[in-house]
Parts: sequence; C-alpha cells; structure tokens
Amino acid sequence: MGAQDLLRVLGLQAEMRAPLGRICVAEGLITEAQLRRALALQFGVPAIDLGQDPPDPALTGALDPVYCLTHGLLPWRVEDGTTVIATSAPERFDDRLAELPEHLAPVRMAVASAADVQAAVARLHGPALARRAEQRVPDAESCRHWSQPTPERRAVTLAILLSALGCLLLVPGLFFGALFLWAALTLALATGMKAVAFAARIAAPRRPGPTPPKLPDRPPVISILVPLLDEGEILPALIARLRRLDYPRASLDVVLILEEKDRKTRAALAQLTLPPWIRVVEVPDGVPRTKPRAMNYALDFCRGEIVGIYDAEDAPEPDQLIRVAARFAEAPPDVACLQGVLDYYNPHSTWIARCFTIEYASWFRVVLPGLARLGLVIPLGGTTLFFRRDALERLGGWDAHNVTEDCDLGIRLARHGYRTEMIDIVTQEEANNRLLPWIRQRSRWLKGFMLTYAVHMRRPRALFRQLGPRKFWGVQLLLLTATTQFLLAPLLWSFWAVPLGIPHPLEGPLGRDTLIWAGTAFLLTEALAVAIAVVAVRSTAHRGLVPWVPTMHLYFPIGALASYKAAYELVSAPFYWDKTAHGHSLDAERAPRGAEARGLRGEDK
Repeated sequence: MGAQDLLRVLGLQAEMRAPLGRICVAEGLITEAQLRRALALQFGVPAIDLGQDPPDPALTGALDPVYCLTHGLLPWRVEDGTTVIATSAPERFDDRLAELPEHLAPVRMAVASAADVQAAVARLHGPALARRAEQRVPDAESCRHWSQPTPERRAVTLAILLSALGCLLLVPGLFFGALFLWAALTLALATGMKAVAFAARIAAPRRPGPTPPKLPDRPPVISILVPLLDEGEILPALIARLRRLDYPRASLDVVLILEEKDRKTRAALAQLTLPPWIRVVEVPDGVPRTKPRAMNYALDFCRGEIVGIYDAEDAPEPDQLIRVAARFAEAPPDVACLQGVLDYYNPHSTWIARCFTIEYASWFRVVLPGLARLGLVIPLGGTTLFFRRDALERLGGWDAHNVTEDCDLGIRLARHGYRTEMIDIVTQEEANNRLLPWIRQRSRWLKGFMLTYAVHMRRPRALFRQLGPRKFWGVQLLLLTATTQFLLAPLLWSFWAVPLGIPHPLEGPLGRDTLIWAGTAFLLTEALAVAIAVVAVRSTAHRGLVPWVPTMHLYFPIGALASYKAAYELVSAPFYWDKTAHGHSLDAERAPRGAEARGLRGEDK
C-alpha cells in the first residue's frame, strides 16, 4: 500500500469513523490474512488461521454460537490451564470479558479473521443454527403447524365443507347466489379501498424532485441479503449490478445466501472473483427449503445495523443505500422498515411482461403510497426492503414456513407497534414473462396470502387490539378480498352478461335489478382500475404502455387458475416454494437508471 492509498484510507476513516483495517480490506488494499497478522502484532498476541488450525471440538458448546457470531469470538484451545479465545475484534475483547462464563477463566485472546471465525462457527454449529432459523418466529405468529391441524380445526373445516356440499345439492340457487353476493361485496370493498387510496395518492402534496442524497456523518453498516437458488445464469449480471452501488465499501456487507445442495450456483460462483465486501453464507440443507429460512440463517452472520434484501434479478439504483441510511438517520425509532418501489427492465418482452409492469406500477406508485398515507398496514414486497436490525431480530425475523414471508412480516411489524414507510427509490427486476411460470409464481403468492390471513386471524381479538380498528379492517380488505376476487373470478366475469342483455342463471334467485346494479358496479370498478393504471404508468419511464392498459381485463383472469392451484396446495403442500426462474431477459436490461427510472416523481406527487 503506497502513500497515496494510505492518505485516501485515512481520509475515509475520518469521514466514516470505521476501523482502518476494515477500510483497507474493503478497498482491496490488503487481505484478511494481512489484517490478521497486523492486528496480532499491534496487540502482541498470536495470529490464528482457523482453517488450518481449527478449534478444539471439546470447546464446541462453551459459548452460544449466536453470541460468537455477534461479537466475533470463538473458544479455540486450552493451553496451560488458560482458554485461548480467537477474536476478529481485538479492540473490543476487554469489553466482553465480564460476559464470558466463569468455567472458561482464565482467558487470553488470539486474533483470527472475521471470515475464519464465521466459517468455524458454521462448521461447528451449522445444523443447530439452521434449526433455529426454522423456528425463530413464535408459534403464535407462525404458520409452521399448519400441516398438523388440531382436532378443533379439522372439525370446523369438515362442518363447513359438509354444509357447503349440502347447500349445493339441495338448494343450488341459494348456494351460488350466496357466493355471487359475497363476490360482489368483496369487489365493492376492494374497489372502495383502492378508490380511497387513489384519492389519498392524488391529494398528496407535490414534492420537489429528488435532491442529491447526503451520507450521514457516521454511515451505518448495511448488510444486504441476496438469497440464491439455481441462479448460475444471472449471477454475473447480479455481481455487476451490486458493484454499481454507491456506498462506502467498509460499511457495505453483501451476503450471497447459497443453499448447501445448490451445485449450479456454487459452480458459477467458483468462476467469479468477488470483491471483499461480498461474501457467501451457505445454508445447511433442511425442510422447508424456503427463502425466509435462508434469510433467517444468514441474519446471524450479518454485521450490519441495517439489513436489506435484494433478489437475484434485481438492478437497484446506485444511490439507494445512501438514501436508505439518510432516511433511517432522520426517522423516528418506530419506523422499522423502508419499502422501495419495484419496476421492471423487460416490459416489452411479452404481453404478460407488459401487464405485469402495469400491475406493479399501479401497486407501488398509487395503491401502496395511498395506503401508507391512510395509515394502513403495508404488505411488504419481498425485495428492496430495509430493516432496523434490532427490530427485525426482536420479531424473530421471517416465518421460515410462509411462502409470502414479506406480507406476513409487514403485518407482524404493525402488530408490534412498528411502522413501514415507502421510500422514493426504485429497483428494476425481471418481469415473469411466460404464462406457466407466471401462474406458478402467482399461486405461491396467493397461497401465502391465505396462510398469512389464517395465521393472523387465529385470535381476531388480539389482532384487533394490537392493530386498532383502522389497520385491522385494512388487513381484512387487503388479504380477504385479494384471495376471494381470484377464487370467485368466474362469478365476477358473469357480470359482463348483464349489460349485454344475456340471460343470467342467477336472475331468478336474485332478481334482475340486483344483477343490473351489480353489473353497473362491476363496470365502475373496471373504470377505476383503468384510471389507476394510467396514472401509475404515466408517472414512470414506461409511458408507452398506456395503450396496453385495457388489456389488463384479459390479464387478471389468469390469476383464477393460480388461485385454484394455491387452494389445492394450501392443503396438499402448504410450505412448497414454487421457485421462479430468472435470467430469461438479460438482454432486455436497457431501462433508464437514476432519476429517469424513478419517473416524474417531483411532478406527480
């Protein structure tokens, strides 16, 4: 390292107040092994390579593995009656002495690299940490026992099914009429919620365009979790996108989460040279093999006070992390989560991709901001999420068995008094642009919504007490109406017959006036959906998709197929994660970046 490099890292240290050695490693000026030797010389203690000289197995249970990961400690050997403890943070070793169990005394330290300490803990305690990852969320808020129903739940389910079957056989008109009215009611409620959210979004005061982000005086360490599964094709593009992130490298901790049996991604990683601020955490194989389980496991290996999530196909704006750090520095402590905007970089690849882009624009640029302004629960989006780590750990992380862990976590945050804010940052993703994969992905989402609703409505009074009336009814509108609308879609489609003068099979039981009213209301809901979509799309760089908005009437009915698959799997395979394949539109990543990708944010707010 030359004099010029030294001056540069000293300047960074003055700005960041981070350890000099960490800055040098993150900037690629020295290796972890060189830092280990330098720290050993500085503190006058031995340097240990835990890969070549592993810890004594007899000390495996001497300290809790999570404590070891949190503080960079690991009992190594007993020499002459003294326990030698390897540490990657020798400057903080004295602060930990009072916390160590008495049976380890006397102790002295040796220096090991952070990567070696974590690797050794994973080798010794990986299976135990994986089991912990599966059960971090308390039983009362987890769906992990869904596949083992209680006798009471079996009895209630059987009674409902027998009652429905008897009604269908004995009085079919009443049966379908009741379903029709329920579909109409939920449609009206969902439309009302969207209308109010739309009005709140339109009435929001206009804000000036985004100002250049300002890094806090002490940039917080941000850990980014990137779950991977069979992502070999997209991995080089992912690393290139992560390199564009504009954040101090010494405060950036990107964790690629690799499943133990994912040979495809491991082979692709072996061909790449990762920068020092990107590392791999391997999750021991187990059941369920889900994204939330993997993130729970990796959470213990993070070093950040802010934890973010990206998916493998994400292309985030370079200044995202600076904006996240700045907002958390200003926000009150109860703001535990920031949700960014999701967009797509391949909207013109297929018709489904166009519709998917329109749908996401409506959701992230109109409906969610409106719900946030109304003070309702925000169902999280799965990626471009950032959490205060202490709040995330207090809640137990993610429910490892829930296939929409993001939506579930959004509700749990609200239940425990935390708030989620929408933040004006954009991540571009790859739209699922093929029919069958789209159905599989949507069925997973709908199955997760059903599971999430069932879990949180186990004790409705407790949920009402924790959320309050506004948020409680908001959850009903969000989850109950979403699943109902897809499941009863064929009944809703029959509304089209009424304005066209076609006889309706329910005209006798319900009366023609009721059907005319319902058909008119259905047309109004379609008009509102078109208005929301047009406003949303016009606020993005995808204005050319406006002519495609009317075709959304053909897009959403596909979700009915996904809902029936979801309902079947809710019983047969509730924790099955139907993986979405990525990397089919890498050549289409030509979407604008920065302020242009954010759209007319200063004009439409």
